[in-house]
Amino acid sequence: MQLILASSSPRRKELLEAIGIEPLIIPSGFDERSINTEGVSPERLVRTFAVEKAKKVSREHRDSLVLGADTVVYLNGEILGKPRDRVEAARMLQKLSGRTHRVYTGVALYEPVTGDIISDVDCSYVTFKELDSDEINWYVETDEPIGKAGGYAIQGRATIFITRVIGDYTSVIGLPMPKFYEILKKIGIELRSLIS
Repeated sequence: MQLILASSSPRRKELLEAIGIEPLIIPSGFDERSINTEGVSPERLVRTFAVEKAKKVSREHRDSLVLGADTVVYLNGEILGKPRDRVEAARMLQKLSGRTHRVYTGVALYEPVTGDIISDVDCSYVTFKELDSDEINWYVETDEPIGKAGGYAIQGRATIFITRVIGDYTSVIGLPMPKFYEILKKIGIELRSLIS
């Protein structure tokens, strides 16, 4: 059976490849601004976005499993999205410096036989060391933070700033693999049937 990943994230693709799945990559193109997010909890937000991404791609690929995911960083009641530029990234990193924040990742899987979409949400806690301005400037100038939830990539250069992770590391990267596996089991799909 073919698994379609409704995301252009190389990290999500790598996590699937690490367990032997070669997904077909079809980014959803889902416009996150099309949904009013005001007052929405981070759990509900990532679940909604993951479902919408899977749903959008499944309309054109009704005979395939379609996997959608979405990740946000949450600190003191504020959702930190994906910085568009270095200035925004630096602001986010200043907020995260020396603090623990939550990372929410929603995962949704379209099942072609029933047409159902099964979804779940994971929450992990990530602690940053105290960052000085030189460290923030150096990291921002790598451009790694651009387009990453919260302005950092835990599996990249930012790993040197992170002192503690409580929860699922793969979820912080962008795809909670244990949750994905549990959804497969719930809908009766053997993992080995997806391994190429």
